[in-house]
Amino acid sequence: MRIFLFFFLIINALNLKAQDKISVPDSLDRDSISYAGFPVTVYDKNLFYIKNSIGPLSAKERARLATEKIVELEKDLATKTDSIILDTTGGNANIIYKNIILVAITQADAKANQSTVNQLATNYQKAIVDIINKYRNENNIVEIAKRVGFGLLIILLLVLIIFYLNRYINRFKEWLSYKLNNKIDGIKIRNYELLSQDSQMIFIRRAINVGKYFIIILTIYLTLPIIFQLFPWTKTWSDALINFILIPLKSIVSSIIDFIPNLISIIIIVMFFRYIVKGLGYLAGEVAAGKLKLNGFYPDWAQPTFKIIKFVLYAFMVVVIWPKIPGSDSDIFKGVSVFLGLLVSFGSSSAIGNMVAGLVITYMRPFVLKDRVKIGDVTGDVVEKSLLVTRLRTIKNEIVTIPNSAILSGNTINYTVMAKKEGSILHTTITIGYDEPWRKIHDLLISAALASEGIDTKRKPFVLQTSLEDWYVAYQINAYTKQPERSALIYSNLHANIQDKFNEAGVEIMSSHYQTLRDGNKTTIPSDYLPDDYEVPSFVIEKDDKKEDKI
Repeated sequence: MRIFLFFFLIINALNLKAQDKISVPDSLDRDSISYAGFPVTVYDKNLFYIKNSIGPLSAKERARLATEKIVELEKDLATKTDSIILDTTGGNANIIYKNIILVAITQADAKANQSTVNQLATNYQKAIVDIINKYRNENNIVEIAKRVGFGLLIILLLVLIIFYLNRYINRFKEWLSYKLNNKIDGIKIRNYELLSQDSQMIFIRRAINVGKYFIIILTIYLTLPIIFQLFPWTKTWSDALINFILIPLKSIVSSIIDFIPNLISIIIIVMFFRYIVKGLGYLAGEVAAGKLKLNGFYPDWAQPTFKIIKFVLYAFMVVVIWPKIPGSDSDIFKGVSVFLGLLVSFGSSSAIGNMVAGLVITYMRPFVLKDRVKIGDVTGDVVEKSLLVTRLRTIKNEIVTIPNSAILSGNTINYTVMAKKEGSILHTTITIGYDEPWRKIHDLLISAALASEGIDTKRKPFVLQTSLEDWYVAYQINAYTKQPERSALIYSNLHANIQDKFNEAGVEIMSSHYQTLRDGNKTTIPSDYLPDDYEVPSFVIEKDDKKEDKI
């Protein structure tokens, strides 16, 4: 039922389109009719045309009156066509039936038709007689009965065709399903199964059903004009049904023929741009692989630059071929273009900002894939770079997505760039009291760094005393590494080795606090630094390692 409704809507749409296409404005219609004359139309057939007026009667009024009189004669079964005679007295001619003038032919009419009065009147008479005889023959009861029988025969034949078509197509569908059941496999794209075997069989069955219904509807549609053509009063329906198909088909075929030159141009343009893009893609691949080197152009720029150029080339190609596309200058295309432009402008401003930032970041080269970086508060390895976002994998195996606009507006620390050349410096700070010699602390920290896995032993670590606080000294150990991606593990090993080395040396890692009551006890200054005549102060020193007040 849905299919019949669908085709009915299509037929109505095509009919409306055909009527719109062949309709003519009133002014143009009047002009064309006036030039050819006004037709005397009987039984949907133009018998002849009236071009001149007679006295107060215009050509149009003469044609209307002649049409009405001939139609009355046609419907009157008692009309005798041999009683339709010509009267040529007075230089003009009249076609008369029982003292009723059907049509008057003047010298002006003959001149307009480039004929003589007698010849033109004879032609008009013959046309009137023929149309009346034709009407009589077609409306004869015997003739109508024959046509009804022929129509019923056509309908019976149509029913048989549909019955056997439906029957044998269903058998064919079952036979095909049986044959293909074990012969077809699922359609896969790499590891993705696009269509399973069962889905393919369902698709084939439905395709056969659609084809069956299409053939049935087409058969019915082609049969109806034949039946309507049998009867005079339904011939207009037959012509309308035929025009529903013929007029759109003529329009489509005509459009296709007119489009062929533009189609050839479009194919040439597309092939030209396609081979240009292929050539540029090959060069980009060579640059990315390092086989082709360009001064000042980095290999990681090759693919992004190629994508930008490809986009520009394809956009230019669309601009070139757009005027050659049928309907490109129509209001529908213009409306869609404006809508898409507004959609992009108002709905994707942040996305466009990220895309622009992604392009800038690409050519700034703050990092490449697999670099260990710190962006804002996030530290991790770069696992993906795109026009919109950058993704980092942290040391906790978390994927963090950062918009490119945030990267462009913030600071980025890259730990890998210098690590590949001179080594990245890892550093950590401890605080030790003034009672321990600083040289000893330096040696212990350096030995702990050299004992740590991942530290570059070719470059000696160094210690910086970053501050001298009230109660302790801040020592910062700096060590080189070429494995910044393992920095968390290296830091852990370094801290463990610092504890081991200090414990082995008997040095407590403590930030001492003091309250002093000098009573002559020994000073905390190492004795190597004191002069021989140094006198001990007369107050007591009390060391507070637990940071508690003691009196």
